[in-house]
Amino acid sequence: MLKPVLLSGGVGSRLWPVSREAYPKQFLPLASDNSMLVDTLQRLADLSASAPVVVCNEEHRFIVAEQLRSLGAADADIVLEPVGRNTAPAVAVAALQALQSDPEAVLLVLPADHLITDVEAFVAAVQLALPVAAAGKLVTFGVVPTEPETGYGYIRKGESLPGGASAIDRFVEKPDAETAQTYLASGEYLWNSGMFLLGAQDYLDELEQFAPEMLSACRTALELSGNDLDFVRLDQAAFAACPSDSIDYAVMEKTSRGAVIALDCGWSDVGAWSALWEVGERDADGNVIQGDVLIDNCHNNYLRSESRLLAATGVDDLVVVDTTDAVLIANRHNVQDVKNLVTALRSQKRSEVTLHARVFRPWGSYESLISSDRFQVKRIVVDPGQKLSLQKHHHRAEHWIVVNGTAEVTCEDKVFVLAEDESTYIPLGHKHRLANPGRIPLELIEVQSGSYLGEDDIVRYEDVYGRSDG
Repeated sequence: MLKPVLLSGGVGSRLWPVSREAYPKQFLPLASDNSMLVDTLQRLADLSASAPVVVCNEEHRFIVAEQLRSLGAADADIVLEPVGRNTAPAVAVAALQALQSDPEAVLLVLPADHLITDVEAFVAAVQLALPVAAAGKLVTFGVVPTEPETGYGYIRKGESLPGGASAIDRFVEKPDAETAQTYLASGEYLWNSGMFLLGAQDYLDELEQFAPEMLSACRTALELSGNDLDFVRLDQAAFAACPSDSIDYAVMEKTSRGAVIALDCGWSDVGAWSALWEVGERDADGNVIQGDVLIDNCHNNYLRSESRLLAATGVDDLVVVDTTDAVLIANRHNVQDVKNLVTALRSQKRSEVTLHARVFRPWGSYESLISSDRFQVKRIVVDPGQKLSLQKHHHRAEHWIVVNGTAEVTCEDKVFVLAEDESTYIPLGHKHRLANPGRIPLELIEVQSGSYLGEDDIVRYEDVYGRSDG
């Protein structure tokens, strides 16, 4: 049976400030109205496949679960990585798990943050590759290049194989512009897409040969894993001991069983803002505009606003991205260097590298509206039927004002309901809980006051999401 494996461990740092560590690009609607994860799942609809496996960072588990639920894919397996170990171990764990229920499982390995505009061509390439994988080949998909791209690795095709595949002559690293031009002209090279079709057991056999320590660590991590709600949580110590490597380096560059299928499907890994300019709908002057944007005499720009009016005049070849708490301005031809800004933000321990102004939680979200030394104002949204943990704070008190929906409030031994325009006060040190018993989102304004307002000032006593402290 065909088993899709979606790799959702990336952070998309080159798409900062929209993509951030706590809510990276695969969960965002960057190229359509859906998130990239949802788009990836939807393009599997015409393939006869079993429920997918999604391998993700444990910090993103509730985001993944909610997006799968919204698509009606609640039967998917979600495997949580306690630490990142690159793609080879992630696929190994998925292969081991798939073999538990299907010894003939064939894995379709897809990054969750890629763009494909021609889904029919993608499906046709997968169907073409299925008998090649059934014959024992480890198949990768090589994208037919459309330009001398220097941001991708390449695969040089070898001899033709039965079924429309080619042997892999060699993998090559990202080339300089002149070398990329020769690759394009030769017709012998394909972009390395990072997508694979391979028998689960075939992959593990090759991993046993070329990276036995990795396979052993993955096997132990899965054997010692535990079920946490609807998630499979890998054993932290065993997985942390696993060597970190990509499928390419660990297996594909070493195996004699590799094959490549040429793929022409409007593919992009959306690795930088320039990629969204490339695939976006441009006006007559070459501008791609998203959000509330006003322009005059501008050419070949990517202009995106998520929070306010963005106005530009007389500028060319820029990327300008506005969010609630950060603005990026870059030359469109140098957007790969955004990663340098992210590195600088991280070294300064700036929260903007990790969190958006709006932070998503398994029960809903909160957004900081005003922040000062001794008070903070937040907008809190609790989804229908959800509730926060029973908790207390050592350093702050809270005022809650309901602006939409109905709130069920627990404060010490009292439980009561607040309707719209009603409010309550939670004194410092009191155990409390907020819940939404209604059928519409609960929205309230929270005013915090106290000597310390950090998110780590919290003691959880009960929590339906498994986050209790005691």
